[in-house]
Amino acid sequence: MQHKEIVMKVFSRLVCLAIAAACISSCAEVKSFMTSHSGRPDISAEELSRQYKPKGTIREVVYRSSAKGPSHRRMMVYLPEGYESSPERRYPVLYLLHGARGNETSWIVDGNLTHINDSLQTMGLTEPFITVMPNMNQYDDDKDYGNSRFKRPIESIFGPDGAVEASFTRDVIATVDSLFRTMPEKEGRAIAGLSIGGLQAINISANHPYTFDAIALFSPMHKAFIKASDYSDFYWSLKNKQKVQFGKPPRLYSIYIGKKDIFYFNVEYYRRYMHGNNFPFQYTETRGGHDWTRWRNFYSMFIQTCF
Repeated sequence: MQHKEIVMKVFSRLVCLAIAAACISSCAEVKSFMTSHSGRPDISAEELSRQYKPKGTIREVVYRSSAKGPSHRRMMVYLPEGYESSPERRYPVLYLLHGARGNETSWIVDGNLTHINDSLQTMGLTEPFITVMPNMNQYDDDKDYGNSRFKRPIESIFGPDGAVEASFTRDVIATVDSLFRTMPEKEGRAIAGLSIGGLQAINISANHPYTFDAIALFSPMHKAFIKASDYSDFYWSLKNKQKVQFGKPPRLYSIYIGKKDIFYFNVEYYRRYMHGNNFPFQYTETRGGHDWTRWRNFYSMFIQTCF
């Protein structure tokens, strides 16, 4: 199949999914998805810590990017309570991806991540773990990157071309393993993402089948329009890649969705695809739509099963 035909096939699927989503969703739900953003593009780790005094430590990490676009990128890392006082201990890591119009601060500012982590660990419902929140948006260059500026909806949905995703392991994971006391093997790594971050988590984990032992998708996109680039093959041949990934299945592969979510039928399609290929997964369906109330709950449920 010619490249142009592949692009058109993917685009037609996206259009059909968008129409289906609009038909079953309320106008308010669609408007919220298209107009809302999350996180703060100009906030520092110190300012984030003042919003809620965490028991752990928020670290701001700037790393050199090997992907096209900006030369450097930023991620937020949350170290659990006790990390500083236990120098011999190593910790599992969750790589947590934001959605469209979000950035590396979204899960802290809007997801209440530090409060959820602290509460569940205090109650003994999770083991301590490191949480890594990178910026997964595609930018053209350093000027465009700015202070992790917000992307317009059309940029977020139609922007991915595989560049940031393809460099994820050598940029984000390698940096984290070099700076912090991680468990640097599959059994010590998890990846999760919301909305388009779920799409990225699906494909990052499939392209690196021996890297993550737990995967979570919160209201995920399953199909999207991927711009043609030197990296776009990162998103092709998903089934073949997942056959390798599920040859020795990850310990957890969890999908979460609300009944009124704009991607509900998208997720339903993905469920059937997973079942049809005998790929094992867990599925959780709740009330509600495509919003932070759901994602905070999904996150809380997942980490209690993951760590």
